[in-house]
Amino acid sequence: MADPKGFLNHGREVARTRPVDERVKDWNEVYVPGSLLPIISKQASRCMDCGIPFCHNGCPLGNLIPEWNDYAYREDWSAASERLHATNNFPEFTGRLCPAPCESACVLGINQPPVTIKNVEVSIIDKAWETGDVAPRIPERLSGKTVAVIGSGPAGLAAAQQLTRAGHTVAVYERADRVGGLLRYGIPEFKMEKRHINRRIEQMRAEGTRFRTGVEIGRDLKATDLKKRYDAVVIAAGSTTARDLPVPGRELNGIHQAMEYLPLANKVQEGDYVAPPITAEGKHVVVIGGGDTGADCVGTAHRQGAASVTQLEIMPRPGEERDAVRQPWPTFPMLYKVTSAHEEGGERVYAVSTTHFEGDEDGNVQWLHMSEVEFVDGKLTSKPGTERKIPAQLVTLAMGFTGTDKDNGLVDQFGLELDERGNIARDADFQTNVPGVFVAGDAGRGQSLIVWAIAEGRSAARGADRFLTGASDLPAPIRPTDRALAV
Repeated sequence: MADPKGFLNHGREVARTRPVDERVKDWNEVYVPGSLLPIISKQASRCMDCGIPFCHNGCPLGNLIPEWNDYAYREDWSAASERLHATNNFPEFTGRLCPAPCESACVLGINQPPVTIKNVEVSIIDKAWETGDVAPRIPERLSGKTVAVIGSGPAGLAAAQQLTRAGHTVAVYERADRVGGLLRYGIPEFKMEKRHINRRIEQMRAEGTRFRTGVEIGRDLKATDLKKRYDAVVIAAGSTTARDLPVPGRELNGIHQAMEYLPLANKVQEGDYVAPPITAEGKHVVVIGGGDTGADCVGTAHRQGAASVTQLEIMPRPGEERDAVRQPWPTFPMLYKVTSAHEEGGERVYAVSTTHFEGDEDGNVQWLHMSEVEFVDGKLTSKPGTERKIPAQLVTLAMGFTGTDKDNGLVDQFGLELDERGNIARDADFQTNVPGVFVAGDAGRGQSLIVWAIAEGRSAARGADRFLTGASDLPAPIRPTDRALAV
């Protein structure tokens, strides 16, 4: 603990964002470049190096947070990077995208604003890239074993990198035209510029990982044929079956799943389109769903020049402070969050449910009808007399996902068993009912956070490595049955 009085001498400071009127005109990350380094050492000094670091309980990766906080305070960036990479393959992803359950579990957060763990993390990794401390780790010898990884999201990339470094020959199959999964096409550029993915992919290529894009297992290549080609398979296909809204008028033009809308905006940034086929420009936009994906739709609509943006959430508005009884420390609380997208404008409406859509004579959505809801005997019920309508010329559905894709044949062709939630079942080693076939990430866990995806990928890699060689030195930070710390 470098500064025993750090948390007494310094208050919490976070990364500064660029002015709203400036950032909505481009797709660059919202934060002021270089604004963290001048303050981050003091922020890292606020870490109390607790005897029992509860931040570890908040993070499924088992990140060595007090250790790299100490190195960041001392500005020993090389040592900090080494400690950071000891548990996390991609800290530049988590440092930008994770909602930081580690901060909710920070001991300092009991009676003060917690340590800015996420900001310290991203500062360390950005400095490491700048100084050349991130280099390919070539395996000393090859095992002669081959592994196919299905999916190139955070779970698939983590599994692939770990298995490659263990000496196996790994090929990653991605059905999209570029590597990255939802990191590539689900996360807007203003939250994470895709250059961060690109340089990690180059590192992985240099280590020996191979990538096959535009190949969907189950459709373009049968799962049975894939299994014959490889000694082991890791399925990291994600939870991509979106929850729908079966109300009258759903068939109208202009109503899209969020994952139909967001990737097109990213493809414009990749140079595939001059303008997106689905755009919010000049339209009254309604986003259904109050989570992070909904916020991504809000920020995207702002940048496309929407006439108005309204975000609907069926649950009541959360509180702004932790409820010590219902959501005690160190659990991850459900709080009212104002993201960068919400700072940019728009209206947020809570405790409402969509009843139906209304269109024009050409079949285009024009109005969304809704009513207020309340809990009655534990069930959400519409409140009579609260019905109203709002203009809606573009509607995005951001209501979460219900499981992995079962229509492409992957599950049936492998002969995989599913659990009671519709996810791919696995044992303690992340192995499915089919020997040599493992599952990691949302495909096995269900929709979750990026830190859980990376932890799953690392853990499944250990299971696959042990299957291939009889033993494994790879770390496994979680078990398949582990869940986030909750009441």
